Amino acid sequence: MSLQWMRNSREQKLVPLFFVLIFSLLSFSSVAGERASFNQGWKFKLGDDKRFALPSYDDTGWQSVTLPHDWAIAGPFDPKYNARTGGLPHLGTGWYRKTLTLSKQQAGKRVRLSFDGAMQNARLYVNGELVGYRPFGYVGFHYDITEYLKFNGQANVIAVKLFAEDFASRWYPGAGIYRDTWLEIDEPLHIAQWGTFVTTPSVNKKQARVAVKTEINNLEQVDGGVLKTRILDAQGQPVASAEQKLNPNQKLAKQDFTISNPHLWGVDNPYLYRVESKLYLNGQEVDRYYSPLGIRDLKFTPDNGFFLNGERVQIQGVCLHHDNGPLGAVANRRAIERKLQIMKKMGANAVRTSHNPPSPILVELADKMGILLQVEAFDVWKAPKRGALNSYNKYFDEWHEKDLRAMIKQHRNNPSIIMWSTGNEIMEQAQKDGWKRAKQLTDIAKDEDPTRLVAAGFNHYPGAINNKLSDQVDIVGLNYKPVAYQKVHQQNPDYILLASETSSVTSTRGAYHFPALEKGRKDLSVSKHDSREVSSYDYIGPPWAYPPDIEFYYLDNNPQVMGEFVWTGFDYLGEPTPYGGRDHNKDGHWNADWPVKSSFFGIVDLVGLPKDRYYLYQSQWSDKPMVHVLPHWNWPNKVGESIPVLAYTNAEAVELFVNGKSMGKKRKGIDKATIPIDFTRWDTLGEGEFEWQSPYRLRWDVEYQPGEIEVVAYTNGKVVARKKVVTADTAYQLSLNADREVIQADGQDLSYITVEVKDKKGHLVPDAEHKIRFFVEGGEIAGVGNGDQSNLIPFNADYTRAFYGKAVLIVKSKAGRAGKIKVRAFSSHLQEGHLELTAKP
Repeated sequence: MSLQWMRNSREQKLVPLFFVLIFSLLSFSSVAGERASFNQGWKFKLGDDKRFALPSYDDTGWQSVTLPHDWAIAGPFDPKYNARTGGLPHLGTGWYRKTLTLSKQQAGKRVRLSFDGAMQNARLYVNGELVGYRPFGYVGFHYDITEYLKFNGQANVIAVKLFAEDFASRWYPGAGIYRDTWLEIDEPLHIAQWGTFVTTPSVNKKQARVAVKTEINNLEQVDGGVLKTRILDAQGQPVASAEQKLNPNQKLAKQDFTISNPHLWGVDNPYLYRVESKLYLNGQEVDRYYSPLGIRDLKFTPDNGFFLNGERVQIQGVCLHHDNGPLGAVANRRAIERKLQIMKKMGANAVRTSHNPPSPILVELADKMGILLQVEAFDVWKAPKRGALNSYNKYFDEWHEKDLRAMIKQHRNNPSIIMWSTGNEIMEQAQKDGWKRAKQLTDIAKDEDPTRLVAAGFNHYPGAINNKLSDQVDIVGLNYKPVAYQKVHQQNPDYILLASETSSVTSTRGAYHFPALEKGRKDLSVSKHDSREVSSYDYIGPPWAYPPDIEFYYLDNNPQVMGEFVWTGFDYLGEPTPYGGRDHNKDGHWNADWPVKSSFFGIVDLVGLPKDRYYLYQSQWSDKPMVHVLPHWNWPNKVGESIPVLAYTNAEAVELFVNGKSMGKKRKGIDKATIPIDFTRWDTLGEGEFEWQSPYRLRWDVEYQPGEIEVVAYTNGKVVARKKVVTADTAYQLSLNADREVIQADGQDLSYITVEVKDKKGHLVPDAEHKIRFFVEGGEIAGVGNGDQSNLIPFNADYTRAFYGKAVLIVKSKAGRAGKIKVRAFSSHLQEGHLELTAKP
């Protein structure tokens, strides 16, 4: 049998997947220091009984699961659950169990069990004894379980209890052990978990200094230890090395290196070195540890923003929640990679991990893809948020330092992370002594990692400034305050400023409501529509929200602000603003507009299909010539009526053709588009005009006649891009298009298949809502969805319905089963869609 190699998120060790599967189910026998996946062979049960922790308990009737696992994502959706958290059954208690067998030969070694995240209030039991407790569901944690184990060939029972209560989250948190787990067996002399700290004290194009601190665990205080460290380039070749003898009491080793003509890590060329740390005892290797190294120079200025390797880089960022749509909170590598790829194609170069520590997978992928990260710790400190009274505020006093240090220590070697954030819109902004907590958290972060700046996202203006919280962070994040940038800078010229959360416009992919561009309103209820959707003309949102154009404008005119993080890159489960309820309302249940139960904020919908807004951002953030036009052109009830047609482009000008007739050429930035504006403080600090002339969109008001519309983009008088939208005929066929036709046969890799309802000529039918059933041979259905915020079809069903002509099927490979995967899509009265994938070993 051929061996497949799997990545290790701790130090990139290579472990044979075949042996991982065997040892996870039956026993573990490995070279000391090797770290293997512990995801296989678990049993799960929803419910609670103190006997579940006991080795003698019979769990044969429990559900067999492979981690990562989200017990709630299969549903059902039900109004008895809170729409604010997705209308899914994530509450209550769940248990996981599995066995581990160790031999007598492994006695004397240290055994550690690590969790990248478990939601939430995790209690770990080994052979019936409580080993530890971790309430925060987003932070990684690990335990040395050696003292609880039997090394005599008998089964050891590992049990994990999780408990979630209502009003503990403002979005869908997921449920279960939703990130990877790991098992490691070490010699008594080994490198500590997250035990290296790699920094670059000085960097230029000719030379870089690299400093490596290595934390040593020498539990038996043996003599004869040696630490050998090498820096490897991207091809695995050594470029620097050092060796240090260790004394029996030594807990920390420090080594310095010089690299000539270093390859610098950046957003366009994310070059990665690796630090290889090997421990030897009396000449024999006993541990090996790999750490990422990206050589880059960061500089933040109060007058001109952020510089990477000496060049100013505008932060073109998005906020991302941790869920992966139909997969729930499951931290699947391909799902996260696809999410980042979609954002990068739009032109985004940064992600804010709102509002919690991320999966290590996301951080590793950001390193490789050249994506800048703001890694955020908390959504709440000690003061609770209304409607979420059972959140982290209950655990803050006891756990904030442990959790913040753990987050930083786990990720501090990753070059993609350019700053830490200690909190989002925390309630202490309104407190006179709130600055004390802000300072406390900044001090902890600085102690754990003095190389990075610390930020926080403030929405209480000017409360956070008046109460001195902003003075306690290095980077002052302003949420939804574009009209205040100039004033804040003038009054606080030393502040380093970031637009830490912006826009919050809401929309439904494919939906257009008429009249199309009414004046905005502060009253949230006016933003609601009988369809329980939101128009994709992209100007509607809650009272604090504003179209992307406003942020573009104020950032263009305030270069001291380093850039923005848009709320949000993707739709997410829960928080269905403008429906259901109000943020920070005393009533934490958001079921008033059921079945709406997922977000409208995303630039991309819940299944990864871009909304029109995607192309508006692309027109500002990408240099590749593009043009986009909206709306669709199927309006049988509006013949002869005027319809606003909008174009988004990064070209100099666009010409619109309706049924072949030119409607005129418009120049971007000169022929401005009228859009409605009304949001908090627009009337006092902003321009106050409810109809604003946007230099970022082009608009024509044309009489609707069926046929086609086409936009042609020009730069320097030459055509650089074009796009056509055609009035579709009756639905005739299903079309399938996979994002990847070749995937790994590892039981985890995914192919996302976009399903479109088209007419006989191959044009999308934009109002199609057919029920579609799927058949998959050689693989599995991992999830289905269509981006409809009101869709109640379970994500694990074998069917869904088209939503504005589109849906998505997610296909997963079967572990160890290479070969063809055949996919068939069926809908009554339509020609079937067929697709063939390949799962390779």
